[in-house]
Amino acid sequence: FFSRTRESHLFSSVIMAYTQLSTPVSLGTTIMACKFGGGDGDSGVVLCADSRTSTGAYIANKVADKISQLAEDIWICRSGSAADTQAVTEYVRNGIRQHCSMQQRPCTVFTAAQLCQQIAYNNKSRLSAGMIVAGYDSEKGGSVYGIPLGGTLAPTESYAIGGSGSTYIYAYCEKFFPTDAPLTREGAIEFCRKAVMLATMRDGSSGGCVRMMIVDSAGSEKRFYRGNERDAYEESRPATNQ
Repeated sequence: FFSRTRESHLFSSVIMAYTQLSTPVSLGTTIMACKFGGGDGDSGVVLCADSRTSTGAYIANKVADKISQLAEDIWICRSGSAADTQAVTEYVRNGIRQHCSMQQRPCTVFTAAQLCQQIAYNNKSRLSAGMIVAGYDSEKGGSVYGIPLGGTLAPTESYAIGGSGSTYIYAYCEKFFPTDAPLTREGAIEFCRKAVMLATMRDGSSGGCVRMMIVDSAGSEKRFYRGNERDAYEESRPATNQ
């Protein structure tokens, strides 16, 4: 009797593990992009994302890079199905190369966002892909475009957030994003870093480290914040609900 019970438990554990591992890889995620500068100063964008990739309840990758390059100074943040967003990214890269070859000029951020939006919208019943396209070009400077599930193209002059962790930071973003003056470069970096760190503290599908890309007229700069820096930030926060 005890042997059969033990075998039954073992079989159930194997089935559960197989079910989790056979679940499609998901970028249950926190992604965001924020515009800085403008007016008399030089504008640019900051893209930021966590690094946890999961298959069901199993964490498949703790240090995934969810910020991918589409063209020079144009980047995309990916959330949803890892396979779907990677496929969309490759198709858009190919489309941008063809566009640049035909037009004999660099691609704009708006054109790259339109290509992503068309693929997402035309395949909305088959794709699970929420994306943010942001970057810098000579026509508009820094630009941010959100492309949520369903394939809508949403330009913004402030910030765009997405992924499962975004629901935890709406209040933070609305409170701390300045509306009276444009963000500075360092202000945008700190705003995005804190927002993603706060999301990883609450969202079970977000975590790991924080990756960041800063894009302006000088080019693209990559930054990386380790998980222990997130822990130090959490310990330094003032106590609440006392």
